[in-house]
Amino acid sequence: MRAKVLRLLAGAAGLALMGVGASLLLDVQDLMGVAEWLGGAVVLHDALIAPLVLLVGLVLVRGGVRGPIRGALLVAGALTAVALPVLLRPGPRANSTVLPLDYPRNWLLTLVGVATVTALLVVAKEVRRSRRRPPS
Repeated sequence: MRAKVLRLLAGAAGLALMGVGASLLLDVQDLMGVAEWLGGAVVLHDALIAPLVLLVGLVLVRGGVRGPIRGALLVAGALTAVALPVLLRPGPRANSTVLPLDYPRNWLLTLVGVATVTALLVVAKEVRRSRRRPPS
């Protein structure tokens, strides 16, 4: 029952965020540029990120922790795909207000956050599994 409620809440949040994204598209001047970027992101994900994640998960990870590791790799890959334009053009800009933040640092901090959450999930899964086993 809890899983169904959680699924419904996640779906509702996803629909709400899709609505926000669609409303933001109304203000975009270059819709073809957005379409090209989205198409490139889909191709990058389906042709490169997803197969690499599945291969790494298959080769490096055994047992019940494969799911969280694959999930973390997918999130890290998607974050990297989104950050690539900024990461590939480092250096000072003519207009400092265009990209005012330290994007490479923030990208790395986000990846550290993903790794931390994944490690906590793996540890929690192992603790739960060890509590289920009868003592030997």
